[in-house]
Amino acid sequence: MILTTRNIMTARSFFLILTGALLCASATVRAATVGEMHRIAHTPSAAIRDAKHSDALRVTVWYPAMANAVEMPLTVGPPSQPLFDAGTAATDAPFAPGRHSVILLSHGFGGSARMVAWLGTALARTGDMVIAVDHPGNNGRDPMTMAGGVLVWDRAVDLRAALMAMQSDPVIGQHMDVHRLGVAGFSMGGFTALLTAGGRADIQHFLQFCHTHPTDNTCAPQAEAPDQTMATREHALTLEPMASLVKHDSDDYAIPGIKAVFVMAPGGIEAIDPATLRNMKVPVSILLGDVDPVAPPVSNGNLAATLIPHATLKTLHDVGHYDFLANCTDTGRQQVPSCTHLRVPQQTTHAMAIMQAEAFFAKNL
Repeated sequence: MILTTRNIMTARSFFLILTGALLCASATVRAATVGEMHRIAHTPSAAIRDAKHSDALRVTVWYPAMANAVEMPLTVGPPSQPLFDAGTAATDAPFAPGRHSVILLSHGFGGSARMVAWLGTALARTGDMVIAVDHPGNNGRDPMTMAGGVLVWDRAVDLRAALMAMQSDPVIGQHMDVHRLGVAGFSMGGFTALLTAGGRADIQHFLQFCHTHPTDNTCAPQAEAPDQTMATREHALTLEPMASLVKHDSDDYAIPGIKAVFVMAPGGIEAIDPATLRNMKVPVSILLGDVDPVAPPVSNGNLAATLIPHATLKTLHDVGHYDFLANCTDTGRQQVPSCTHLRVPQQTTHAMAIMQAEAFFAKNL
């Protein structure tokens, strides 16, 4: 039985609900102080994707911190003129006592952990520990690589490596309750999250889809890597080392113990074997916008909701794709193309996402 609901909100109902969401968000902000720690994990697959062939994986952890910790702004871009405001956190602050549920968080194609800090810090305020990564060769801090753009199943390997490294960390590990484990993701991070919960990549399925649907934006070059066209990606798959590695795209990259999956504007759904989505056992909550030109809902979020047995879908009116990035600053709105096409204030969309994620994880973790 498919537990899928579609709710395209009118402007009136959207803003009525937002009022309540903002009140809840304000109360949540006062409930806890958030800390931020940075660590390095290691995984052999990172060296294949990273431009410098480093096996290092950057990990960011947000968590409930002691109340007297002082939070500082989290921004993206030049410090003097940041392009995005991602929230606030206290660097290396002492943990609040106890063990906390754990949520793994995956950014979108060419993004970064910091770009989804607005969600990570919000979840940490309600008691979760959030573990995010910068996916090698596919993040906005390092040079983009073809391997980083094509070997997308290794994103799930990154989350597993980060989880294991944080479990072994003498400071962080003692505060993790891995029996309450969830995963969240935005865009290709949604694809990543679904792989950790039992989905299996199928690159040939994706190529066949793009051959028959060449105008679907899922198959178009991403703005963050315009040189990675379908033709160049398909050619890269025939060359070593990727020709050998693609044989492992459909391996099982699930992370044991995942109990809930929350995804925003998921992309790359056509690159997942449909049969594995139909067999998915864990609850999945999907949030997307109805004017998303980057990850068109019909071939991504809506498709996932139709295939996954225990999925719920909420669709936000007049919301696109980049609405789910960190808040654009005034400078960002002048300089960043994705900041100029927002129909709904990002704070509105973020408040809705935070409310849905908090309720979903509270119920399932």
